[in-house]
Parts: sequence; C-alpha cells; structure tokens
Amino acid sequence: MFNEKDFNIFYVMKLNVRNFSIIAHIDHGKSTLADRMLEFTGTVGPREMKAQVLDDMELERERGITIKSHPIQMDYINPDGKEYILNLIDTPGHVDFSYEVSRSLAACEGVLLLVDASQGVEAQTVSNAYLAIENDLVIIPIVNKIDLPGAMIPEAKRQIVDLIGCNEGEIILVSAKTGEGLQEVFNAITDRIPPPEYCPEKPFRALIFDSTFDSFRGAIPYIRVFDGEIKTGEHIRFFSSNSTYEVAEVGVFKMHRKKTHKLVSGDVGYIIGGVKDISKVNVGDTITSKINPATEGLPGYKEIKPMVFSGMYPVDSEDFEDLRSSLEKMKLNDSSLIYEAETSNALGFGFRCGYLGLLHMEVVQERLEREFDLDLITTMPNVKYEAYLKNGHKKEIDNPSDMPDAGDIEKLKEPYVKAEIIVPVSYLGNILKLCQEKRGIYKTTHYLDSNKVQLIYELPLGEIVFDFYDRLKSVSKGYASFDYDQIGFREADLVKLDILINGESVDALSWIVHRENAYFRGRDLCQKLKELIPRQLFVVVIQASIGSKIIARSTVRALRKNVTAKCYGGDITRKRKLLEKQKAGKRRMKQVGKVEVPQEAFLAVLKIEH
Repeated sequence: MFNEKDFNIFYVMKLNVRNFSIIAHIDHGKSTLADRMLEFTGTVGPREMKAQVLDDMELERERGITIKSHPIQMDYINPDGKEYILNLIDTPGHVDFSYEVSRSLAACEGVLLLVDASQGVEAQTVSNAYLAIENDLVIIPIVNKIDLPGAMIPEAKRQIVDLIGCNEGEIILVSAKTGEGLQEVFNAITDRIPPPEYCPEKPFRALIFDSTFDSFRGAIPYIRVFDGEIKTGEHIRFFSSNSTYEVAEVGVFKMHRKKTHKLVSGDVGYIIGGVKDISKVNVGDTITSKINPATEGLPGYKEIKPMVFSGMYPVDSEDFEDLRSSLEKMKLNDSSLIYEAETSNALGFGFRCGYLGLLHMEVVQERLEREFDLDLITTMPNVKYEAYLKNGHKKEIDNPSDMPDAGDIEKLKEPYVKAEIIVPVSYLGNILKLCQEKRGIYKTTHYLDSNKVQLIYELPLGEIVFDFYDRLKSVSKGYASFDYDQIGFREADLVKLDILINGESVDALSWIVHRENAYFRGRDLCQKLKELIPRQLFVVVIQASIGSKIIARSTVRALRKNVTAKCYGGDITRKRKLLEKQKAGKRRMKQVGKVEVPQEAFLAVLKIEH
C-alpha cells in the first residue's frame, strides 16, 4: 500500500531517472553513438561488445539500418558521484519507419537530435525534429562525425540553429566512433532532460509503445508507466479489448529482459501476463489495474495509415495457415503492418497487406521468409485510390482488381504527398526534372546555406512508391535526402491497365495508372514479361489492355521440335502432313495449357523506367 515513507524514497530515486531517444536521418550514427554510451556506462562488457549492438536482427546488420526500436537501461554515475538510471529507446532513421519513431517519442521526456557533420541537416532530420517538438520534448542537438576529413561543423551548426532555433552554444560536438565529446552528452542528458513525473498515488496507467511474442510466455507488451505502480501477482486490464490478465512477471531492459519486483511511475519496462491471444495487445493502448482502474486511457499518438499495398501469397498453397499465424506474430512486433485475406485467380489464397513504404514492404517480406521459413510471392505494390460512382457512392480501391467498370465511375481520385527534398545546389536541375516527370507540383525553394537547398513539391503517391527514391539517389549521386507526408486525395485521369496472357487476365499484374502514361507502361511491361516468361511448346501472347482496347503486345515464340527431320526424301506432301499435324496439336495445347508466371514477373514493374 502506498505511504509517505515509500513516496519520499522513490521520489528521490525518480529524480535520477531520464527517459530519452536518439533521432536522426538514416546513417547519421545513431547506432554507433548508442554503442559508445553502452560501453561508457559499462552496460555491455568488452566481450559482448560488437558494432550495432542494439541491432540484433540479422536483416538490420546486413542493411546497416535500424528497423525496430530497442529499449535498454543504463546505470550512469556522473563525475560528482551521483547515480542515474538512463532509459534509452533507440529509433530507426528511414522515412518508412517514422511510426516507430513516433511510438518511441511518446515514452520519453527528451531526445538527442543527431546530425552528421559531413552531410548536415537532411530530410528525416527535419521530420524527426518536428515530431519531437509536437511531443513537447527537450531536444539536445548534437553534431556527430566531427573526426571526418570532410566535416563541415560550422555549416551543420548553422543548419541546426535554423531548424530548431537553439543557441549555437547548446550544440554538442561528438565523434561516436572515437568517443570524443561523450561526457558532454551525458552531462546534457542529466542536466537538460527533466525526470519523469512521479505519481504513485494515482491508479496504474501505462502506455504500450512496442511488443513482442514469446512462444512460451505469449505476447509481451513493452510499456512506459505514467501513473501508479504494478507488481507481480496483480491483475491488469487492457483499455481497447477490456480483457484482464494476471501479471506473472515485470521487469526492465538490460541487454536482455531483467525481472524486478515492480514497475513504478516513470519506469520503462515490460509485463508478462500469459497473453496468448495476440490481438489483445495493441500498440498505443493503455494498461490499467483491474481492481483500481483509471477512468480514461492515456492520450495516444497519431496512428499512421498504410500508404502502399500489395498481395502476399505462399508459393505452396498448403502454407496458407502458416502465413496467417506468421503475419499475426509479425503485426505484434510491427503494428504499422495491416493485412486481410484475399483470393487471386492466378495465385490462389493469400493476404492483402498494407505498408508504410517500399522499404517497409521489402523488410516485412524478408523477415517472414527468414524468421518463419516461408516461400512467398509478392505482387506489384500500389496505393489506395477513391472512386466516386455515378450512383452517388464512394469506393476505396487498394487492389486494382476491385476497380469498378469505367462506365460506372463518375471520377477517380489519387493520394498526394507533400515531399521535402534536401539536395546540394549542383544537383538541383536533375531533381527538378525528375519531379516534373513524376507529375509533381512545385511549391517552394529554401536555401539552408550556400550549398544546400530544400525543395517542397506535391507529388502523386502512386508515382513515387516504385522507383522514385532510387532515381533520386541516382541523379544526385546519393546526396539527396527525401521525406514526405500525405496531404489528401485529388482528382486525376486514371485507368486500369490489365495484362492478358493468352487472352486470360492475370489479376495480380493489374495496375492503375495515369492515362497519359498507360501506353508506355503497358508496352514496357509486355516487353519485360516476354523476357521473364519461359518459352512453351506453344506461342504465348502477352497483351496490355485498357478495358476491351489492346494497347500493347509481345509474343513469346514457341519451342519447336523438327518433326520433318526423319523425312530425308519423298513427296513434299508427306512433310506438309506432319507439319499440319504438329500445328493442330499446338492449337489444342494452347487451349488447355497453363502458363506458369514466375515470381520475378510480379515485380517486373519495379524495374521499368517510368
């Protein structure tokens, strides 16, 4: 039971707690700085230490990016001998994982804003800084990689001051690689970031900012406690599902989960309650006590809706149920993923999945294949459109096969995004040309300094989900950075492009495109499929059509057996008879034969130069 003595003891302890995140653009050194902090505080010993120690997923280490947020607790003693508990929640940097960043920030009081001295402020730096400002967090600006020969420290400082309006003296200079400036970072964390509020007398309330699944212990929510306290043996209730569970274990995050007696207001930790039904744990939900419940949940953070959709099917139809259970477990660990069952004439039973972007889609597919040992086929990605019908109804379309007949449609709308591109001035012309090709609408230009410019464009989302990011990096030699926010739907002249193989429509290859681009994309896709579909014993005709109108065609020639090889002489009619017989057989084969479309064909659209 709460009493005044407990309050005094814990209040002093909570004054020494700091909850913070590290935010930055991709590849600006977040994981390296986290490594040095773990070494500095002795959280990780020399034998356990390795590069990107918090990136424990094989895929993260291969790609050199952070995909999942990783909470960890550090014990720090300052030069005056005062002890602190620092809860770090590492965050991803790529635009596709901004949802992960928003969840981490909801559990913190402050952030370290990291900027690469050789690159300066980039697009995701700006986006993450705005997220921190919206959450009313203390921002500690840091210039990293000051040891690089190409470091432009004064320029980076000026850009940070322009971005968040701080004083230049507040900016800390650091080399996460060598550890230079690390003591100043810890001083800033303990001096500038406020301790969490300690409210033990209030009913227990905790925010779920992440979760994972354990085969033996069920779904495990990762929580930030805002009010009250929770102990082993007590009963908890989830606000969204109203389900209750007995707490079997609570704890905090060291390098691994560490069991404790209780979690109190201000703590970051986990709860194990034997939650076997994965759907009961929703990121952003509030957990409270069953006996003394809170009357209202914690204010949630903005839920981000998926922007890119594609079909996902098992290569072997018998793996459908395995794919379903794997997606359930994946969603627990990645709440921005959505899915629903669907059927394709070409691919059988599968799921329609929604993602935050193309990288997110690639990561989900690779994780499913690696972590759950599945063989998958993923169809062409597309975005969500709005169809306004002549009967007055509105229909949302995230699958081209759901497109109504052209005669029933009054108008179609496509999603637009506000794109922010930061690029060196020397590549400005290339970027402007690319945005014009993608039907972009120019808005503003802002010079961050004499060598770096910020462009604001409004672009159709359907034009950028395929190859825009790759081409942006190509035309800028890797120097451009890109971030975007959805701004709503706008009317456009869109058509459904169907692909027919031997007269049969392959629904998994259907595509919604702008009318002025339909012919070129249909032609290019037909040519690409001609290269990818293997030759058969009969002619394979590949066609692109809009409604009943064929706009492009290519043909895969038949494999031919020389049936006249044994005719070394005699009347010519004998050869003609054999050739006619072969021709009739091929005609029958074409009527009943099935063309196997390889997995590469479904992703061929990504390789087309739009």
